[in-house]
Amino acid sequence: MRILVTGGAGFIGSHTCDRLVQLGHDVTVLDALTAPVHREGRPNYVTAGAHLWVGDVRNRDLLVNLLRRVDAVYHFAAYQDYLTDFSRFSSVNVVSTALLYELIVSEGLDLQRVVVASSQSAMGEGLYRCIDHGEQTPDMRSEQALRAQQWDQRCQVCGGPLEMLKTPERVSNPQNAYGMSKYGEEMVAINLGRRYGIPTVALRYSIVQGPRQSIYNAYSGACRIFCLHYLLGSAPTLYEDGQMVRDYVNIHDVVAANELVLTDERAVGGVFNVGGGVGYTTAQFADVVRAHYGSDQAARVSGEYRFGDTRHIHSDIHALQSLGWQPERSPSESVAEYAAWLEGMPGLDRVLAEADATMRRLGVVRHADGRVMA
Repeated sequence: MRILVTGGAGFIGSHTCDRLVQLGHDVTVLDALTAPVHREGRPNYVTAGAHLWVGDVRNRDLLVNLLRRVDAVYHFAAYQDYLTDFSRFSSVNVVSTALLYELIVSEGLDLQRVVVASSQSAMGEGLYRCIDHGEQTPDMRSEQALRAQQWDQRCQVCGGPLEMLKTPERVSNPQNAYGMSKYGEEMVAINLGRRYGIPTVALRYSIVQGPRQSIYNAYSGACRIFCLHYLLGSAPTLYEDGQMVRDYVNIHDVVAANELVLTDERAVGGVFNVGGGVGYTTAQFADVVRAHYGSDQAARVSGEYRFGDTRHIHSDIHALQSLGWQPERSPSESVAEYAAWLEGMPGLDRVLAEADATMRRLGVVRHADGRVMA
């Protein structure tokens, strides 16, 4: 099959391209190679045997030229991280997807599959349950609550405690610019795909971990942040009380999901969570990283929080499991792979300081007494 992979020089894209070439597909990569992910330009892990085009996925002439040559598309090109240039999230993530379908329709292209990368962030705070008032999908926690160290979500009716549930695909309540853009992207893809008979699948990835995950993002990547701290001999900071819950999925399991939905007709028209299956608190995950490095320095709780963070999110992966997919690798395996990839990489001591400075300059990192940390 001839396959176009937008964002194919990135983390998930490059690993997926490796597998597609290994399976004998003819792979074309379209990637803008822009900062912050590609601060050094073209990475050395661009898939051997793939045809690389450097350009913007919103370039109409370039995109249509590539679409005419292929049978399927993986649309991974995206703008991410916790930044305040809100319009760029929608422009890169939503507009590019709309343009992709516009060109498929206008050119009358008969594609066998379009696979769109969505995100767990499209679900926002996820699904909870109050013992008296049933299921709820809370909005973002208020700054007033966070200043008072009221970390957990409360029932919107009675103010009582809520039980975190695994969140299925039917829940969509994004609260930040990235999550809103990814939800918009999957809506464009699924609805236009259905309307015009373009076989489409959207995959909501949880926190994906493994080698090639950019070291330069300011906000995202617990594995990156914790590994860098322990590699450099320091202890990482845990925000809030360290009890925030996330689920982590290994890059190779993600690639297996990407491979499955390319040919499985049961996936067409669906949105699927791709997660690790097991929830970890950030403190537990920090201990996984600490154990790998053999450090005696436990992660520290500083009284800081990141305004806008989700308290808990744990994806329900039963829908994808029903198609035969299963996460097979543990967070400790992901950490080991990522740590090996970091070994010998220059300039790592500057990365943590830059990321921390960016978060504080943007007013994302704050202290529970209400002070913005500077």
